[in-house]
Amino acid sequence: MTDYNAARTTMVDCQVRPSDVTKFPIIEALLSIPREEFVPANLKPVAYIGEHLDLGSGRSLLDARTFGKLLDAVNVQPSELVLDLGCGLGYSSAVIAHMAEAVIAVEENADMAEEATGLLSGNGVDNVAVVAAPLAQGAPIHGPYDVIILEGSAEQVPDSIFTQLKDGGRIAAIRTEGAMGQCQIGHKNGTKIDWRPAFSAAAPLLSGFEKSPAFCFG
Repeated sequence: MTDYNAARTTMVDCQVRPSDVTKFPIIEALLSIPREEFVPANLKPVAYIGEHLDLGSGRSLLDARTFGKLLDAVNVQPSELVLDLGCGLGYSSAVIAHMAEAVIAVEENADMAEEATGLLSGNGVDNVAVVAAPLAQGAPIHGPYDVIILEGSAEQVPDSIFTQLKDGGRIAAIRTEGAMGQCQIGHKNGTKIDWRPAFSAAAPLLSGFEKSPAFCFG
């Protein structure tokens, strides 16, 4: 029988801390949230391996190193409202909720969104609201947000997402071009987003964040 508490500690000690993620709120959140509760039953035994986990329906759970470094780079604060795009079954939102004032989690698969709501409630996470909607649509009715986090990669980020970010807010995205990926933090200044590189990373592409095909004359 798997000792999930021990696996959680090993994940933090062997995957997260060695990647220069040492902020106490992040470490505490990762140690507090049972990752195995937010994956399908067949993935529970491998919930803590250092790889992205395929949750089905085009959604993945980011590996702990990538997720931890992303949280470290975007630096969520206790008073902030966070938009979590592509929450899957709710693990990322549960971790972020441990650090933020509240989280709006968007998942476009309605069944997955409903399951995430139940799992979050069942694990005592009461400051997350799950919205079933297209990821690229976000959740404008609940914004604007201090922080927006993409739980996957993006070839481009729609303007509809940027408009939901507060002036002075931050957006964290793994931006990809071909096989190359880099986590970048965007800082909003008026109508501009100033992107700054954080670390190299790769992740599955989120639906709605594909690069628009260039128009060609045929």
